[in-house]
Amino acid sequence: MDRGLAPVRTTQHQGEQLAVLATLDSGSRAAARGWSDLTIRNAFILPTIAFLIIFNIFPLLYSLGFSFTQFRVSLNKPAEFVGIQNYADLLADPAIWRSFTTTAQYVIVSVGGQMIVGFGLALLLNRPFKFKGLVTTLLMLPMMLSPAVVGLFWKLLYDPSWGPINYALGLGKFEWLSNRVNALFAVAITDIWMWSPFVMLLSLAGLSAIPKSLYEAAAIDRAGWWYTFRRITLPLVSPLLLIALIFRTMEAFKAFDLPFIMSTASVETIAIKLYQMAFQGWDTGRASALAYIVLIVVLCITNIYVKYLNRVKER
Repeated sequence: MDRGLAPVRTTQHQGEQLAVLATLDSGSRAAARGWSDLTIRNAFILPTIAFLIIFNIFPLLYSLGFSFTQFRVSLNKPAEFVGIQNYADLLADPAIWRSFTTTAQYVIVSVGGQMIVGFGLALLLNRPFKFKGLVTTLLMLPMMLSPAVVGLFWKLLYDPSWGPINYALGLGKFEWLSNRVNALFAVAITDIWMWSPFVMLLSLAGLSAIPKSLYEAAAIDRAGWWYTFRRITLPLVSPLLLIALIFRTMEAFKAFDLPFIMSTASVETIAIKLYQMAFQGWDTGRASALAYIVLIVVLCITNIYVKYLNRVKER
């Protein structure tokens, strides 16, 4: 037993044994230094709170103030308060809406492909076979790689002159990354290859938690595979699928690295537009306003998913 803590006592509550941590042992080193439970708790919590305030909350509020100003970092001029003019100009800018449209299309193709491929791989792996652990580990390798490395690697694969993809498909010198539509699908395929293992892992966790007795009962009732999948497998795995959908939608909506490395001009997502406005045009005020518009859109989409997830859990 750790001498820093007194023995644990248990209490009976609704038929369950609940462990209640006692106060510090009077003979422990912490008690000798005059530390209390509250002091130890604060020693762990306060640095975390300070880190979040300094590196998360403060920049968030600081940029919020800039979003209501006309300000450029490159100019030695003070910020000029303009109210919601930056937001109005951005929402009236056709280029911003084109970037949002491109981002929405990218999210649909990329996340939709990840859900299909990831769940399909999970169904294939949810059965005993030789070297199952090795195969699962190999399939997880793409999401462990750096997005910059993945983007450069697939950019070489898509090369029209000597890329192996065109050679394997017999497409000649097909341009994957110069045309907007082709580039969007090319980058989305790369994202699907990289992040489908994430959906696969969550799906495998859900599939392994399904009681085998349900499948045995369905087999006794001579239920077909489609009925078993629709009535047993999919409903019980859907909460984890929705969690994967939430995370991947949030990340895909903020996609910057892969589109920027592979095809900056063709696939101009809203994140790339924000980068160009902030670090190439140095329009700090409008860039801050655009960042908050993106934040609001992501929060709204996430809120919709979370509400639907809660409904699924209640069933």
